[in-house]
Amino acid sequence: MQQQIYYPYKVFNTSKKLCFLTGKPINSPEEQIYVFPQWLMSRFGLEDKPFKLLDESLSTYKDLKLPCAADTNEQYIEPLEREIEAAFNKGYEGLKGLDEHRLFLWVGKWLHGIVFNELHAARLQQQAEGLELTVSQSILQRFTNLHIMLQSLNLPIEFEDGFKPYSLFIFKVDNAADEFSYRDEMSTLTFSLRIADFGLVICLQDNGTISRYQQKAYEQIKDQTLHPIQFEEFCARVFYSAYLFNRLPNYDIMPVGDTIYIEPQSLRGNSAKPIFDEWDVKTYGQVLENFWKKWGFLLFEIIKDPDHPMSFLFDKEDGLLAAPDLPK
Repeated sequence: MQQQIYYPYKVFNTSKKLCFLTGKPINSPEEQIYVFPQWLMSRFGLEDKPFKLLDESLSTYKDLKLPCAADTNEQYIEPLEREIEAAFNKGYEGLKGLDEHRLFLWVGKWLHGIVFNELHAARLQQQAEGLELTVSQSILQRFTNLHIMLQSLNLPIEFEDGFKPYSLFIFKVDNAADEFSYRDEMSTLTFSLRIADFGLVICLQDNGTISRYQQKAYEQIKDQTLHPIQFEEFCARVFYSAYLFNRLPNYDIMPVGDTIYIEPQSLRGNSAKPIFDEWDVKTYGQVLENFWKKWGFLLFEIIKDPDHPMSFLFDKEDGLLAAPDLPK
């Protein structure tokens, strides 16, 4: 019998009584997994640290959980976690040797977990006020697409012609020993993580478009060991690019025999409009200011020369700069 894809966002289901991956009923309240992996929380002492939700309420890292059937966790989630943990234990080289699709699934599970908890909390708050929760259809479509792709963990899903729904960038970074720097943007499904001797940044739903958009910069720096401020600058470029990306990827889902194929539809469609909106220096400067908050650089400094915003990666002729002598 053809296995069926689970579509929780079509009925906007954030129930904790159904497995997040399969939609099967949960038999016990104990059938949950942590959104932030236990091994990662233990390594960086995150369990009891505060985590601010979008509605400004506070939770803790360990309180963010996903309902997950015990057999689903044992067969699909735990093996993925062990694989990622083993790669992370080897640092940058281990990460570079990891299958990219497995890393995509791991980050996707993490972001889906945060989305699930955000929507669950928002729905409860709205219900308490006698209101219905409304979420933009474009954002729900992104969440739906990501969740379908997550099910390649447990269903025979293949990506037609090996296409990648994401843009992934991995760097060697000279981080402080205890560094844990994590950031996400739910509306664009963009994520960055900087720990150990590496940093990664990924946009989960752009069909590799940002990889091409930032290819020139990435090619110049991908083999360098970056200072943290340089990595955060590249992250700002990626997050801002995701904001400028004005297409909503759609996919054809095609069951053939026992396999479910996913094929991307053309991003251009019937529109002659460029895929990215115009790059605005001031807006980019505001993004960069936020990413550089640790080092205290302000917007007026960053865009003092609008033709050449402040950069620790490239000089005015786009030549590569050496790592700066700044605190990590």
